[in-house]
Amino acid sequence: MHRIELACFPAEPWSRASLAEELHRPGIVALVADDDDGVAGFALGLAAPRLTAADQAADLSKPVQVFILLGQSNMVGLGKVTGPDGSLDFAVKNKKKYPHLVDASGNWSERTDVRNVRVMVGRSGGMQLFNNEFLKVTGKTMGPEYGIGHPLGDAVEAPVMLLKSCIGNRSLGWDLLPPGSERYVFEGKVYAGYKDRPDTWPADAAKGTGTTPPPWVDKAGKPIEWYAGKQYDDDTANAKKVLADLGKYYPGAKAYEVAGFFFWQGEKDGGNAGHAAKYEENLVRFIKQLRKDFAAPDAKFVLATLGEATKGSTGNGGKILEAQLAVDGATGKYPEFKGNVATVYANPLSKGGSGNSHYNGNAETYMDVGEAMGKAMVELLKRK
Repeated sequence: MHRIELACFPAEPWSRASLAEELHRPGIVALVADDDDGVAGFALGLAAPRLTAADQAADLSKPVQVFILLGQSNMVGLGKVTGPDGSLDFAVKNKKKYPHLVDASGNWSERTDVRNVRVMVGRSGGMQLFNNEFLKVTGKTMGPEYGIGHPLGDAVEAPVMLLKSCIGNRSLGWDLLPPGSERYVFEGKVYAGYKDRPDTWPADAAKGTGTTPPPWVDKAGKPIEWYAGKQYDDDTANAKKVLADLGKYYPGAKAYEVAGFFFWQGEKDGGNAGHAAKYEENLVRFIKQLRKDFAAPDAKFVLATLGEATKGSTGNGGKILEAQLAVDGATGKYPEFKGNVATVYANPLSKGGSGNSHYNGNAETYMDVGEAMGKAMVELLKRK
């Protein structure tokens, strides 16, 4: 797409032949008005790239629209940026996919209306910052953020921030368990409620969920500090730290609104029958609690299923898929989610890969799932 910058000339007659000679130059374009006697007037100009929304800085008089990305390792991102077939670089340069990711010179383009921020709990327990820049392909690995960010940036007429706060190998039934979750008994074990530890312990038949958990200590006898829901607390706390210092993470911004959440998770729960059985209940509470904790009752929520899970499948993976599909507002199972929660069925986009194998690092899976999630969010945002 191009715009044309024109210089206009008076209507002094020119012959078509002389004008044709002048215009026979690379990059010259013209608008010509003529009559039977010759050329009455014309305009000359050079074709120049048209500025798109992606090229222009956002209007910072508007509140930043914040979208918080949560989950485990595939949301963190293990898609390969460089390398042979399967990398993002190969997909763009050799397969000619995702042309919006590069500029006219073939370099990674930058969206100056979408901010990309990623934080994670560090080994010391504090917040570790990984990304704080406008959306542009960087580093060796990627998650779904590049797929998510472009549809949002194109559709939202305000500054956008993608705020990713997550870490790998975390389950919804334990690490990300939201506040308010209660203990339950499954196959003779008590499963932890929010802030309980350890994750399970033998149930007394008479006491049920009232069975006292045993001390949880390491080999040296030191109490283990982890508890049910600690990752939820850490991830939300880190996101709030970013928002509390908005100008550091979106220079010039004065205000924000949490407009939506993205969630891609479930692999670890699939390895635990007790967590898989409770996944739907936990997911419903997770959605509601996030909106409460960020004072964003109208924030939209988009999640993606595990790529290896197919509709109608059984086992733990089938239970998780069924739960993820059930919360989509279009199903009607949860009327309060109508028009504000959407599920992306990722299997057709997974290229035969699985979440536990991180889709073999295939960047196209991360891009395609991300784009589907971003477009789903755009559709939800249209429904006020």
